[in-house]
Amino acid sequence: MKIHLIAIGTKMPAWITQGYQDYAQRMPRACQLLLKEIPAEKRTKNSDVQKIKVKEAEKLLDAIPSNCLIIALDVKGRSWSTEKLADNLQNWMMSGRDIALLVGGPEGLTDNVRQRADQLWSLSSLTFPHPLVRLILAEQLYRAWSITANHPYHRAG
Repeated sequence: MKIHLIAIGTKMPAWITQGYQDYAQRMPRACQLLLKEIPAEKRTKNSDVQKIKVKEAEKLLDAIPSNCLIIALDVKGRSWSTEKLADNLQNWMMSGRDIALLVGGPEGLTDNVRQRADQLWSLSSLTFPHPLVRLILAEQLYRAWSITANHPYHRAG
């Protein structure tokens, strides 16, 4: 199974890229984590934010490989514990389908992206900087995999 993390934004700080790569490389071949960066639309003080969101939404949707289960990261989504994420990961792996995780730009996702998604997932009720979301996702996916594989990384008790 491949997990496609499709995110708006490029040119992340080095520590984000390094942290993301560290966790992505730890994932086993059977559960590969792949990042697809989509350049953000240019923003100025006079930008039409709604048009920007629509353009970024089109790019996100176009980047989804065929036959993926689509999970959009959205503040309106369901919050999962790490153990619930591990259960979901196990179910995704058994489904035989690849996964597409969608991370929008600073203004979030459009309604059509939310409607296209099979699931909406909220990482937290806190607001995170978009670069940090990639790192959190990679770490939590690795932690969830470690639970399913009885690997000692996850030690919560």
